[in-house]
Amino acid sequence: MRLEWRQVSKRYAEKTAVDDLSLDVAEGELLVLIGPSGCGKTTSLKMINRLVEPSEGTVMVGDKDVSLVPVTELRRHIGYVIQQVGLFPHMSVADNIAAVPRLLKWDKARIEARIEELLDLVGLPPGEYADAWPARLSGGEAQRVGVARALAADPPVLLMDEPFGAVDPLTREVLQREFLRIQSTLGKTVVFVTHDLDEAIRLGDRIAVMNEGRLVAAAPPGELLMDADPFIRNFTGEDRALRRLARLSVGDALGQAVPITAVGGDGDSAPVGSIRTDSTLKEALSLMLEAGESSINAVNPAGRPIGKLTLADLLESAAGTEAS
Repeated sequence: MRLEWRQVSKRYAEKTAVDDLSLDVAEGELLVLIGPSGCGKTTSLKMINRLVEPSEGTVMVGDKDVSLVPVTELRRHIGYVIQQVGLFPHMSVADNIAAVPRLLKWDKARIEARIEELLDLVGLPPGEYADAWPARLSGGEAQRVGVARALAADPPVLLMDEPFGAVDPLTREVLQREFLRIQSTLGKTVVFVTHDLDEAIRLGDRIAVMNEGRLVAAAPPGELLMDADPFIRNFTGEDRALRRLARLSVGDALGQAVPITAVGGDGDSAPVGSIRTDSTLKEALSLMLEAGESSINAVNPAGRPIGKLTLADLLESAAGTEAS
């Protein structure tokens, strides 16, 4: 389902949080909102499900002006994931996931099937986790349940506000990997707020950069990292060419574009001294540096040799335009 902000502004007394924002999100696109603290990214997201009402302008979900849709109805059809997760502590994992389907009066069998399906989807075995209590979950497990709950009623739109910001770096990377897998399966329209540029590059189909309430730029990660705008150059940093390596696959560099199935691959190892074509160029560079070599053998996800990735290939990809 398509989303759009049409000349949207939000003011609080003398402060303008969002200033004349016009931006659209295509159906099935993952748009990342990023920028300095206080830039208006979270306010912009919250105007989609009316947690914040705009002072001016129109927010569209599909062909509907959200201001004309009853709040309860609107929110039951938009998934929402936040940093603090917000699981109901007095309810089991299964009951947390079932909350919205029950409000929509799904029958018991359908709800039970959906709980099992979603726990499998987010990598939590239903037999082990369905009856667990939130207090017994790790931070990463709780975030997975939060994603499952947001997806419970199969909403076409998913809003995610710093969803992985409260977990340690290793868990954060695992959650990013799992979310990429889920999104590749479900193809939801997603608006994702983060302050982490590497996360934005890894996850986003497009990145919208905001500053002082205004939209500065919105572009695919590769294009954004080559933007000459002074604010964008300063925001993305001097190592912005290297950041692109986390967005491109080994297959891209070899002219055999292969989607990055996961950060670090999908769990199946490549033969020793090799790297899979669906691994990132960042991983390839790391392996080359560790081995003290200027090339590495590439294999496809099934383990069949494809060719040799050289350091020159890698650097050319980092400096060039992002493969489509």
